[in-house]
Amino acid sequence: MLHVTCYSLTAKREGNPIGWDVNFKDRGIEDASMTNRLNEDEQDLPLAGIRVLELGNFIAAPFAGRVFGDFGAEVIKIERPDGGDELRDWRKTRGETSMLFRTIGRNKKSVELDLRSELGVKAIKKIVETTDVLIENFRPGTLEKWGIAPEILTAINPDLVIVRISGYGQTGPYKDRAGFGSSAESFAGLRYVTGEPDRPAGRSAASMGDTVAGLYGVIGALMLMFKRARGGAKNSSNVVDVALYEGVFSLLESLVPDYDAYGMVRQRTGGRLPGVVPTGSYNCGDGLEVVIGGNSNAVFVRLMKAIGRPDLAEDESLLTTEARRMREDELNGAIEEFTQSMPLEQVLEALETAGVPAAPVFDAPSIAKDEHYLARDMIQTHEVVVEDEPELVRFPGVVPKIPGHQGHVRWLGPDLGEHTAQVLRDLAGFDAEQIAAANAKAAH
Repeated sequence: MLHVTCYSLTAKREGNPIGWDVNFKDRGIEDASMTNRLNEDEQDLPLAGIRVLELGNFIAAPFAGRVFGDFGAEVIKIERPDGGDELRDWRKTRGETSMLFRTIGRNKKSVELDLRSELGVKAIKKIVETTDVLIENFRPGTLEKWGIAPEILTAINPDLVIVRISGYGQTGPYKDRAGFGSSAESFAGLRYVTGEPDRPAGRSAASMGDTVAGLYGVIGALMLMFKRARGGAKNSSNVVDVALYEGVFSLLESLVPDYDAYGMVRQRTGGRLPGVVPTGSYNCGDGLEVVIGGNSNAVFVRLMKAIGRPDLAEDESLLTTEARRMREDELNGAIEEFTQSMPLEQVLEALETAGVPAAPVFDAPSIAKDEHYLARDMIQTHEVVVEDEPELVRFPGVVPKIPGHQGHVRWLGPDLGEHTAQVLRDLAGFDAEQIAAANAKAAH
């Protein structure tokens, strides 16, 4: 294995037309055990050598950290004493650490540290000296209260990019409100249009508000890093301000423009999108479900022929979205009459032959054994201790695919404080006495 130390975007970039210093920054022999020791494959990862300091909890900031880690960045996750990130307990039915944390926390180093303490602040300030990106998702003002405000951290490292994720952003009349993904999805309008018309607002079974905010955080950080690498102004802002609700709102397409232009207030429509016809979930003869998207003109014609309705395929009045919307119940009825006449497998075969987008409604067991997931390495088996002994557990793979530079899961979410002594010694410069003191505070 080839051992090298990390490089940093804080290194000089003179003579490089793109701006990135391709030489690994020498951080000294003492640091070599802590920085990513990259083998030949890891050197090809797009973010190899980038150091990320993650101060967040739950999902938004940790999801951003996961993306960085998947593609080679060294991600140092700071966790509060007495339990660490609460995600460790979510959906856990046995053992000490949830599979959710093992997933979101993968490729990270866990450091148990009290950020409210003098030692904790001292450690952060020292680690920041050689850090490229800091990610946090506390309520606005929290870093300032702890004495590690952005202006203090960027005075230490002017090239540090700081990603701040919060419910309502760092400015505005609601900035001090507490905010989780659930409230963000409601405030952004997503919950209002999700679910069945005659029932209370529904929700997606995934943390959409948090994960979208995390992705925007990564995008923002990479944009600032790339701008600086290309010689951008040194006195410009280093902060990426992501509001949970804004990330969700950005996904709702023309929700407000439709209201202004057409007086349209979108309502809950179950599994179908208003004005996008025909599309939705349909029951099959064996009790399983299929989702069909036949809402473009060409696909609509192919779909109608596939279900045995050439009369509808040849009806030129249906070659507009608005005309199909007016006859939505009729069209959906024709489709379901077809799907209910045969089992799911035959429905999918017929639609695939016709070139109509369709997919089964998969549950976890179906996903875990599907040949396409397996072929694209989206289901990966890892050995992990759930309770007492190691077990084989399947975990999701890495997105996106970048041939020749593909990210991978180097390790699953670590045990709480697994890397505390190592990080404090190698990056914060703590001696044995200081490390023991930090550990003692964590124990209390």
